[in-house]
Amino acid sequence: MIDKDVVLGKGVKIFNSDQVNIFGCVIGDNSFVGPFVEITRNTIIGKNCIVESHSFLCDSVILEDNVFIGHGAMFTNDLYPMVGMHVQYLKTIVKAGASIGTNSTIVAGVTIGKNSVVGAGAVVTKDVEDYSIYAGNPAKLLKRFNSKEEIIAYFRSKQKLSEK
Repeated sequence: MIDKDVVLGKGVKIFNSDQVNIFGCVIGDNSFVGPFVEITRNTIIGKNCIVESHSFLCDSVILEDNVFIGHGAMFTNDLYPMVGMHVQYLKTIVKAGASIGTNSTIVAGVTIGKNSVVGAGAVVTKDVEDYSIYAGNPAKLLKRFNSKEEIIAYFRSKQKLSEK
């Protein structure tokens, strides 16, 4: 279901509108949303983002442009959730070019740095530096780079690009 108050940019692709819950948010141009994704009110998704299946983006999450959200990634907006206690939600920001690995949990109020990578299954409880790789529970710095070009070169040295 896509609510009437959702703002969709040009060229947004939603895998199947019957297999998502999207309401009160903004999704930027040329972004993709996979099946079984929930995106709630006051969430902003930038241009050219990919949100893979089974992910949850709650109120107060901001994805800048060119962000990748892996399958089953979960965001929170409340540090101490309890029945009957409504709090001011904490803003979580994922900076441009960042990638969040499959089944990661991003705890409320953190900033994920520009062109950084959060490894699969990580639990992010503190800010992630720009141009870095974090993984684990809790997520810790594994490697730091000086630029986007440097982190991309590192990834290309570890895994070949496809022929497509």
